[in-house]
Amino acid sequence: MTQAPRVYGTEHDLPATGPQPGRSYRELTGGPLDGQLIDVTGWTDEEITTGAYLITLHSAYGPGGRASYAPTISRSDGPWVWERDVP
Repeated sequence: MTQAPRVYGTEHDLPATGPQPGRSYRELTGGPLDGQLIDVTGWTDEEITTGAYLITLHSAYGPGGRASYAPTISRSDGPWVWERDVP
């Protein structure tokens, strides 16, 4: 049985929450959140093409640090790629 990818922001001590119908997601690739999905439902086109700084326990700055993820120029509707960790 294959488990659905974890959606960013779900609790780690609860059963994995996979993608839900009617929602829009981007896959996170590379970095500390590799393989997770981020729910971008309701985000503006500008917010989606800009990307986001996502809080993670596993950044180079420890718990509360952030990981920068954004789409690539060639695939603005594709997965978001890890850029760097930020405090």
